[in-house]
Amino acid sequence: MDACGMTITPREEVNPEEGIRKYGDVLFADPVNNTYPLDTPEHIKAAWSLSHLHSSEDKYSRQDFECIERRIQEAAAAQGITLGS
Repeated sequence: MDACGMTITPREEVNPEEGIRKYGDVLFADPVNNTYPLDTPEHIKAAWSLSHLHSSEDKYSRQDFECIERRIQEAAAAQGITLGS
């Protein structure tokens, strides 16, 4: 994974510690807010689905969303997972 996610804007409504508490010290598509865990095939598929909800896309800048999307795609490819469009 590249460092693109490290510049994502922190979201006021998200507590990054909650992601760590819930999922542990795992790779997140959004490593600033610790959202969209990428540690299991189920989490990768859920991250893809949830990130593409209109309400989720609106919470990020276009650049941040593209980074999150790319990180999910890379995690899926590494595990041989096919994602929907």
